[in-house]
Amino acid sequence: MQILLTGKNGQVGFELQRALAPLGHIVAVDQFDCDLSNQNALRRLVREVAPDIIVNAAAYTAVDKAESDADKAFAINAVAPGVLGEEAARLGALVVHYSTDYVFDGAKQTCYTEDDLPNPQSVYGKSKLVGDKALLQSIEACLIFRTSWVFGAHGNNFAKTMLKLAVERESLNIVADQFGAPTSAALIADVTAQIVGRYQRQGQMDFPCGLYNLVAGGETSWCDFAKTVIAAAHQAGKPLKLKAENIRPITTAEYPLPASRPANSRLDTRKIRETFGLCLPVWQEGLNHVLQEIL
Repeated sequence: MQILLTGKNGQVGFELQRALAPLGHIVAVDQFDCDLSNQNALRRLVREVAPDIIVNAAAYTAVDKAESDADKAFAINAVAPGVLGEEAARLGALVVHYSTDYVFDGAKQTCYTEDDLPNPQSVYGKSKLVGDKALLQSIEACLIFRTSWVFGAHGNNFAKTMLKLAVERESLNIVADQFGAPTSAALIADVTAQIVGRYQRQGQMDFPCGLYNLVAGGETSWCDFAKTVIAAAHQAGKPLKLKAENIRPITTAEYPLPASRPANSRLDTRKIRETFGLCLPVWQEGLNHVLQEIL
């Protein structure tokens, strides 16, 4: 089984190299191997590798920068997935792709399901939504995993930023009116590998392809997430200036950013759990594993 993995140096791509290794030969690339904004280069890569499965973990994820760099964000997030879908359809391959909570406006009071109508409020969210649609229109054999608040031991993320700031500062103001489920890159990779493994065994016929929400169990705010990270670091003996009780909750309005964030990023995972018989752990478990690795 030949697997083409894009975005190998990202948080999820890094973990996917580990999780997918038992399933076949992985050809892993990053932006220096292939610029996803270059359609011709992307098509050439797929045709040279001739994969059975394409796992697209690459994305333009600089949410605020995307507001002033829309062309590149759309080239990578919106156009590239459709190109991958077209090339995969020609080969009879499966495409696995990752979406985001940013496709929603966050106004819903309960968890978002796969059937809820997207309404992105940022360039990043809009580009990712167009990419989801382009992939679904280009090929039937695809899996789109919509996730949120991703963190891991590799790469940059909120948890690692909090730890860095905690060494330097004695207090922090963190947004407390946005809610979601922090989801470890390892969990995303492990679930992907489990489902891809099932696809290998079952084959394409009648396989339940489509869009699935994939996040850890539970929910929290950014402020409480930060407090949990710092409290755990102190418990592990990390010498930090910042204490959890000195993290002050603020509103989104008090911390304006170029790109709008959804206030509600909670995603209902019933579909993926019931379809594939999965038990998704609470977000604290993933955090504990990551902190054990980096502290």
